[in-house]
Amino acid sequence: MNSSHLSRAERFARLGQRLRDSEWRKYGLTIALGKFTALVILMTGFALYAGVFGQAAHAADPVLKGNDIVNPLNTLWVLIAAFLVFMMQVGFTMLEAGFCRSRETVNVLMECIVDTCLCGLLFFGFGFAFMFGHGNGFIGWGDGNGHSWWLLNNAPATYETTGVSFLAFWLFQFAFADTCSTITSGAMIGRTGFVGDLIYSVGVSGFIYPIIGHWAWGPDGFLYVMGSEGHLFASLGTGFHDFAGSTVVHTIGGFIAFAGAIALGPRIGRKFKRDGGGPMLPHDLVVAAVGGLILWFGWYGFNPGSTLSAMDFHGVGRVATNTTLAACSACLVAMLYAFPQTKKWDLGFTVNGFLAGLVAITCPCYWVTPMGSVIIGAVAGIVVVAGVNFMEWIRVDDPIGAVPVHGFCGVWGTISLGFFACGQFGASGAIAPDNSAAVVLKGLFYGGGTNLLKAQLFGNIVVTLATFSVALLLMFAVKKMGFLRVSEAGELEGLDIHEHGIPPYPEFVLTPAATPHGVYEGPTNVG
Repeated sequence: MNSSHLSRAERFARLGQRLRDSEWRKYGLTIALGKFTALVILMTGFALYAGVFGQAAHAADPVLKGNDIVNPLNTLWVLIAAFLVFMMQVGFTMLEAGFCRSRETVNVLMECIVDTCLCGLLFFGFGFAFMFGHGNGFIGWGDGNGHSWWLLNNAPATYETTGVSFLAFWLFQFAFADTCSTITSGAMIGRTGFVGDLIYSVGVSGFIYPIIGHWAWGPDGFLYVMGSEGHLFASLGTGFHDFAGSTVVHTIGGFIAFAGAIALGPRIGRKFKRDGGGPMLPHDLVVAAVGGLILWFGWYGFNPGSTLSAMDFHGVGRVATNTTLAACSACLVAMLYAFPQTKKWDLGFTVNGFLAGLVAITCPCYWVTPMGSVIIGAVAGIVVVAGVNFMEWIRVDDPIGAVPVHGFCGVWGTISLGFFACGQFGASGAIAPDNSAAVVLKGLFYGGGTNLLKAQLFGNIVVTLATFSVALLLMFAVKKMGFLRVSEAGELEGLDIHEHGIPPYPEFVLTPAATPHGVYEGPTNVG
């Protein structure tokens, strides 16, 4: 009979019958002793290792400071964002490789890979300390108590009051530094010596980017604290703001690229439009377009990840949406604005169009509305096309449009905050956003006056001029050393063979007109 159908009285009767059986009594006693022993072991372990279960241990609990408490959810969010931003290196590599000529493709791949590794060690050694350490208004050093963060020594559990693990924050910021370094190489492909690239990359990743970046993002950078009591332009009541890096990453990278392109001069055979020529054709627009879309995908780590908080649900969603809308509007406007030049639908301008929108929205993405993002992106679409034409007119050879996309659109994006900050949003927070009146940003078009616009203009001008001046000195110094540009013979041979000893596509015969060979040209009527 199924025991589940027995009544309570029947179950007691069955138990009494079993207890009269000596074999069953032995079996029951064994089970009872086993369960009792397991219970004793479990309770003993619970008492000895109470800390594992979140209970008070026998020893006194350690005293925890605010910066010792890691927020696991926010740390995981920042790590995921860091991985996405690092994925942008694949996008940059493909974009540059696609827009360059086939004979310099291997060189582009090598530069992007080696720059990443070099940047990682420099940012580990001292770049991070320069940028995010306490020090003074111009350069950081360490924790503010005399301890250096060189080689990531003396690092606390978390970075400042973010609640994010210090090393997770380091990884996120390393990916940003690597982005700046890669932007630089884009305007210099096709004629830069590999040793020269290594030398100037040390200057960019180790010194220019982290030191100038400290001014805007360091805990005591003079642009970061500007507008507060006792600091520069206190009467403005607001400091310079750059949420995810339109200025700190893109304008810095773009204007270093500008300086490098000027120091190098154009590629051999490059004839500009005002001289009756035009840009040299890219060798693989498929690769370039895919690289651009990978960059767009990576931007969802770049901008939303800069909240440093998965708990700021509305902020993360708003930033991601604004990022998308700016890219979409910039793409379409650039395509349409460029059409009258060639009477063709140009893929290069279309790809650089959505990249321009992404660059422009990177600064204001947290503080503007979706409609504001559409307008900011639309203006960026015009800026990038006009910027490419400007570079052509002044005879500066920028093979992928790095200066217009990152430099010029970075400037526009930073200034746009002074117009389009909607006055509803303040700052992201570890648990929830801080939208108190003291931190909410309001631009000119929303009744906020010109103070924020002035702060944005001042900060961007300072960073742009400082970056461009120092970068020119660096590039001309490397040029004077004889390492910046390859020899004429080496450039004509192609950097892939001259510098690296191998072509990118050894199985294929490539012709200047990209005409496929082996096509049957005999009579059509056979047989």
